[in-house]
Order: sequence, then C-alpha cells, then structure tokens
Amino acid sequence: MSLPFIFSLIAAVVSTTCGGLVALRYKDKIHLILGFTAGVLLSVVAFDLLPEIFSLTKELAVDAILPMIFLVIGFLLFHIAEKLLLIHHTHEDQYGEHKHPNVGVLSALALAGHSFLDGVGIGIGFHISATLGAVIAFAVVAHDFSDGLNTVSLMLAHKNTDRRSLWLLSVDALAPVVGGFSTFFFTISAGQTLMYLGFFAGFLLYIGASDILPEAHSQNSSWKTIVATLVGVIFM
Repeated sequence: MSLPFIFSLIAAVVSTTCGGLVALRYKDKIHLILGFTAGVLLSVVAFDLLPEIFSLTKELAVDAILPMIFLVIGFLLFHIAEKLLLIHHTHEDQYGEHKHPNVGVLSALALAGHSFLDGVGIGIGFHISATLGAVIAFAVVAHDFSDGLNTVSLMLAHKNTDRRSLWLLSVDALAPVVGGFSTFFFTISAGQTLMYLGFFAGFLLYIGASDILPEAHSQNSSWKTIVATLVGVIFM
C-alpha cells in the first residue's frame, strides 16, 4: 500500500466534498446548477462511457450489442424503480406540487455506487503500476467534483433537507476509499466492466434527460439555464 495510492483516495474525497458543498452554498440558484448537471451527465455518457465501451468491445472482440443491452436495462430499471417509488394510494393532482425525496436518495446512491467503482479503478491501476494508478486517479479526481455537485443537486431537486444531502454526499465521498481498498480482496473482469459501463450509461441518460433537465426548466426556464447546460457539456 503506497503513499500515492492513499493520497489519491484522499484527493477523491476532497474533490467530491468540495463539489457537494458548492451545490449547497448556491442552492438558491438550483435551476442553474441542475442545468449544468444535466450537461455534465449527458456529456459523461457521450465523451467518456460510450468511447470506453466501444474501445473495450474492440479490445475484447465482443459484439457491441451486449453493453447496449445493459444500457437499455440501466435506463429502464431506474425508470421502473423511480415510478414504483412515486406510486401513491391517492391522486396527486388533487394536492399541489409533490416532490419525492426518495427518488433523490435513489439517484444519489446510484452515483455513490459509481464512485465506489472509481475507487476500484484506482486500486486496480496501482496494483498494475504506480504510473497507471496515478493516471486513473487523476481522471477520477478531476470528475469527482462533478460527482459531488451531482449528488447534492439531485437531493435538493427532490426537496431533501440539507442534512440529508450532506449525509448522502459523505457516502459518495467515501465510496472511492472503500472501492480502492476493496481491490485487495477481489478483482473485476473486463467483461464485467463492459456490462457495468453500459448499465451506468443508461442510468445517466435517464436521470440527465428525463429527470434533471426537465426539473431545471420546471420553474425558472431561461436562456441562463440553457447556457448552464452548454457550459456543463464544454466542462466535460
């Protein structure tokens, strides 16, 4: 267990935490933060996950239809889980606007699961070589700020309290640490990684396009929100 490995995990925690605290600090501009978040999530799929999937399918000589099946599964599974959480025994249209904190928690936990696997990536990288581990860690830490921002903005968008948002932020921030140390006990095959990447891409597509973006424009739709989304895309 090297110092660079430990430092990388600490940096991931700090980066995630800072992103979440920024979202909390500027929650009065939540529609702009959500617009930015939507751009980030959609861009992660387009510029990060899908290229990685196609690279792996070529490397493993696997039909690309396999990860695409898991992409659809990820999209539909979260859609179904969200709708099941929203089923009430009464008619909501009789009452005013309803928000569902559990949907935010579900989304945040899914992001924490991804952060756990980010830590796994760091751990596996350092097991192979210090150079590879450092490269992976740099990539993880660079986007962990967005992970923290996304986690808190998802919680706030569904009317969770600041305290609950901070608790989920701490789960997301510590997930890479747990993931990194877990690599001393198990490994993930390239095939399993491929299926996971497809599944997570489907999840991000759903919450980005079907949840976050509509929410960003639900009450404060403006050109500023559109610009925030474009900034999120350019940022990634």
